[in-house]
Amino acid sequence: MKWLAFNNLEFQLIDIVSNVPDKDILKNALIQLGDRKKLFNTNGLSYRNLGGAKVVQAMTDDQVIDVLASDGKLIKRPFLITGEGNILAGFKQDVWEDILLSRES
Repeated sequence: MKWLAFNNLEFQLIDIVSNVPDKDILKNALIQLGDRKKLFNTNGLSYRNLGGAKVVQAMTDDQVIDVLASDGKLIKRPFLITGEGNILAGFKQDVWEDILLSRES
């Protein structure tokens, strides 16, 4: 949020733990990110309780979407959807700059 504010980018804050993104958004995120590990909060207790990487790797994409939709703590934060529909999970400054600042030039 600090980075967004510093760069004068407007945003709406939504708590994804209590307002989990719907399955269509999660499917789109999985497609855009191209790697399910990029979508999971791998450091969280929910992920460890799920069984970690081996369990997630054994899941189908539909199972991944179902489990993410069932527990917002499994989703990597910050989870951002741009006005153009780009989805970013986790803060990587270079990626955020490329997607969010390059369109303002």
